[in-house]
Amino acid sequence: MPHPLAQDLDHVLAHTVGLWPQLRGASLFITGGTGFVGTWLLESLAWADDRFQLGATATVISRNPDAFARKAPHLAAHRSLRLVEGDACSFPFPDGDYPFVIHAATERHFDAVPEYPLSTFDRDLKATRRVLDFARTHGTRRLLFTSSGAMYGRQPSDLAHIPEDYPGAPSPTDPHSAYGQAKRISEWMCAMYAAQFGFDALIARLFAFVGPHLPLDANFAVGNFIRDALGGGPIRIAGDGTPYRSYLYAADLAIWLWTILLQGTSCRPYNVGSAEEITIAGLARTVVDNLRPEAAIEIARQPVPGAPAARYVPSVERAEKELGLKPWIPLAEGIRRSRLD
Repeated sequence: MPHPLAQDLDHVLAHTVGLWPQLRGASLFITGGTGFVGTWLLESLAWADDRFQLGATATVISRNPDAFARKAPHLAAHRSLRLVEGDACSFPFPDGDYPFVIHAATERHFDAVPEYPLSTFDRDLKATRRVLDFARTHGTRRLLFTSSGAMYGRQPSDLAHIPEDYPGAPSPTDPHSAYGQAKRISEWMCAMYAAQFGFDALIARLFAFVGPHLPLDANFAVGNFIRDALGGGPIRIAGDGTPYRSYLYAADLAIWLWTILLQGTSCRPYNVGSAEEITIAGLARTVVDNLRPEAAIEIARQPVPGAPAARYVPSVERAEKELGLKPWIPLAEGIRRSRLD
């Protein structure tokens, strides 16, 4: 059977062909390898290993390797990948040196409860510190941390694209900012460990994405819209449809992350996403037009006259100018390719 992602994975290799020799015979250590971002990294690493005979091996921490093996048996059985049961906060350190580490594990946001007031914040920081302690004792040369655009806090409505040097931050008095606060402090921890122990810390601030493996039943608007469209509709928008977002296709995401890991400048963060903005209502229309033209769109609320629209759109000039990165696959095509899930 042909690989359902062959076209996408060939696209990844076409834009990273010069990078893979750096991983020949290398050992990698990856957290979060069974999530959306991590699965694309594993898919592309295994594909590159098959094409280029890299002899690279990746040890991948997973809370439930058996579940992942059922989801992606071709990856679980691949010679370059070794799944190890463990939690990113407390995994046992495997023996040996790991020149390349990717910390892609993250906590989904959940509200604090009286018994656990720090919620997401506490676990995210514990995981980052655990990975950094592993890196400093296991011969790591380059560590990639997948941060988030949430570390900027609320994007001002008059700032069209948020750059890496934007000085804002999540509000310190907002109990709902745990995720962004954790990413911000995790970046600082990466920089401190890199300075103290002499490895490179690469920081990728992730925004929003579309593509196969994206959960269709989680809190991702584009995933929910694709699910609703494939189910015949209607497409339901919970708000007023005016917020602006942008979406990078998953195969392009893989290109960006491998490039940042292997060519990026240490402790110089890179926004990862698309600068092509679209409203949530426009996104719903794009999904309908490309997947189910007859489906209806339902918008829960009318826009408030004169109210500024919320924005979550990055500037990606740094990645483009310094690393030659860009979105190659347009949003409409990415939505069509997402039907694989």
